[in-house]
Parts: sequence; C-alpha cells; structure tokens
Amino acid sequence: MGEALTIQDINSRYASEWVLVEDPQLDRSLNVQAGRVRFHSKDRDEVYRKAVELRPIRFAMLYTVRMPENTAVIL
Repeated sequence: MGEALTIQDINSRYASEWVLVEDPQLDRSLNVQAGRVRFHSKDRDEVYRKAVELRPIRFAMLYTVRMPENTAVIL
C-alpha cells in the first residue's frame, strides 16, 4: 500500500478517473481530505469490482472530474 495522498494530489494525479481510497481522512463535513489510493480507472465498474476483491474496511470512492463553474449536480 502506498503513502497517504492529499485530496489535491489525488485530483491532480488521477484527473477524470474513479479512485478507490482506503482509510480516508475526513473533515467535519465528511469530505475526503487524504487517503491511500488502492486502485483507479476511468471505468467506474472496474473500480467497484476491485473494491469487492480487496474488501477494504474503510474506503471512499471518488470521481475526480472537474466540474465547470456554476454547474449543479442533482442526485
């Protein structure tokens, strides 16, 4: 397992990819601030399959796409 990276490092190294982060460090609002990247890919399903294979106890899935300013996401 690699070193813990900050969210800024993760976003710059793995731009526009899905990232599996193990042992994420969170802020009070539960936003990921840092963690160890276990796997990354442009294919979301590939990252999900890797998470099932690795079975990390604490993890986060991130999508590092940069949204244009004034863009709203509705879930």
